[in-house]
Amino acid sequence: RTYTDEEFDELCFEFGVELDEITSDREEAAKSSTSKLSKKELAKFSDAVIYKIDVPANRYDLLCVEGLSRAIKIFLNDMDAPTYQVKKPAGDEATTATKMTVEKVNTDTIRPFVVCAILRDITFTQERYNSFIDLQDQLHRNLCRQRTLVAIGTHDLDSVQGPFKYDARKPSDIQFVPLTPDDKGSFAAPDLLHFYETDPAAKHLKPYVPIIKDSPLYPVVLDANDTVMSLPPIINGSQSKITLQTKNVFIECTATDLTKANIVLDTVVAMFSEYCAAPFEVEPVTVEYQDENGSLVDSYVTPLMYTRREKATVEYCNSMNGIQLTGDEMVTLCNKVQLGPATLCDDGKVLEVTVPPTRSDILHAVDIAEDVGIAYGYNNIVKKIPNTNTVGGEQPLNKLGDLLRDEIGRAGYMEVLTHGLCSIRDNFTALGRAVGPAVSLSNPANVEYQVVRTTLLPGLLKTLQHNKSASFTQGFKLFEISDVVLPDNEWVVTDTIVGSKNARRVCAVYAGPTSGFEIIHGLVDRIMTLCEVAPEDEYMANSAKSKEEEYRVSKEGWTYTIAELDSTDTVAGTYFPGRAAAVLLTSPESGKRIQIGTFGIIHPDVLNNFDIQYPSSCMEIDLEALL
Repeated sequence: RTYTDEEFDELCFEFGVELDEITSDREEAAKSSTSKLSKKELAKFSDAVIYKIDVPANRYDLLCVEGLSRAIKIFLNDMDAPTYQVKKPAGDEATTATKMTVEKVNTDTIRPFVVCAILRDITFTQERYNSFIDLQDQLHRNLCRQRTLVAIGTHDLDSVQGPFKYDARKPSDIQFVPLTPDDKGSFAAPDLLHFYETDPAAKHLKPYVPIIKDSPLYPVVLDANDTVMSLPPIINGSQSKITLQTKNVFIECTATDLTKANIVLDTVVAMFSEYCAAPFEVEPVTVEYQDENGSLVDSYVTPLMYTRREKATVEYCNSMNGIQLTGDEMVTLCNKVQLGPATLCDDGKVLEVTVPPTRSDILHAVDIAEDVGIAYGYNNIVKKIPNTNTVGGEQPLNKLGDLLRDEIGRAGYMEVLTHGLCSIRDNFTALGRAVGPAVSLSNPANVEYQVVRTTLLPGLLKTLQHNKSASFTQGFKLFEISDVVLPDNEWVVTDTIVGSKNARRVCAVYAGPTSGFEIIHGLVDRIMTLCEVAPEDEYMANSAKSKEEEYRVSKEGWTYTIAELDSTDTVAGTYFPGRAAAVLLTSPESGKRIQIGTFGIIHPDVLNNFDIQYPSSCMEIDLEALL
């Protein structure tokens, strides 16, 4: 079947990918060259048509021509989705070529995991070979994160001898002839890495050198004769180089992430097993981990190549796509996107699909709904007028925050946006507060990112700390309006108790020659005025401008006052004793005074903890209470 460029563009759209550009090597050379090339020079480049196609980042099965063309054929019902088989060899081969031994104590220090597979009786052409190499490069850039997570090694099985070994050895003990360069003889591992760092001919390998360069042990894959097959994640050995005459391919993937290693291996095997004498059939390898005494501590067989079952309700798929299909129609459509055979369960209300090893992107019911929509065809979805007639608008809380930002900025305060994560010390101890409940990270990158902040104050104080060179003569004013996260075992979102909730707050700090308590106090009153909350009569009587309050615009039933902060309050340690106040709000909903914030002079110990050299005052108020 042949397509015009327009027809192929439309087919790509229907399939869910985008035809980005139609070009050729000759056109690319003419565009990319810094100087104009002559006709003779341009003639050296091929004018064969090249289609540049943008594919989703999580569709690793579409990163090569084999996977893309196969997926489109299945989508067009020109072929059935293949069934992948993992077939064990018979005889002596089962105990030699199909075994990989891992020296666990050594490899745990650098790249702890390895997975393997064998493609038997494969036939390469130049196009297939180029695609085979290109897929590895694409995976290395994408899923493998520039080989830091996974590194793929492919070898001519007939040029080496099993069983194989994965070890980590001293750099000086590793000596071999690398694939690049293969005309300079044998290299010791340190010399080889130095060559890759300094030689222009090996600049494509230079980015991978830092991954292992400073490690005391380098990972290495060896055969039964101790021949170096690979120095992952850098380069393979020349001994096991694959050529167009290669018939049996041994694939090994060393990794720091076992899950991603299995996805990479399954993808490579699934794409190129179609060129084997028995299409879509792969030979497994047993990986055995042994300790320093040679005792077996772990074992598994790869590749996994397993299928799994995932579910989504028919109603959910319809609602996500704005269509009305029956369950039986969805079952048929699933075959077009390699999610068959699909079945219906729970009286036809739930769609259960079969996820092949090539579709690692299917993680949730929404992924199934998306593929149902693609199979149905986005162009076939009828445009409808929404059942509800609404006008979009800003959320009240966000609108209040935006209005306050403008007003507080006009009062001379500079807005900052600080990080939502902080250390336990900054969030509690350095503020003079007891360590309390907070949403914590199980694997923080460093000590600065241990918990999600429960107060905005540490970010402002650290901003002062890092701006010591600024002038504090006229005072230094900072504020932030943002969210904190508070543990809450009763907060419910879509019928699920999430264990925490966001709270929008406004926080401000003044630092200068004096503490500036009256400046922060004035900001509190200004915020309450802007939110149309009137002061209580007793509080208003303390003002020299009490008569002006007769003309204040305020919401009925909303009042506020301030009171000395109780020394037992959880935040009292942040403030100088006797120089802190609580903001108490009375609203029609509560009918009583509720503390919504605090302000006062910051305790000298807190200032010392943040290395702030000027007296300071601060305030923090819960904005949601003012709506």
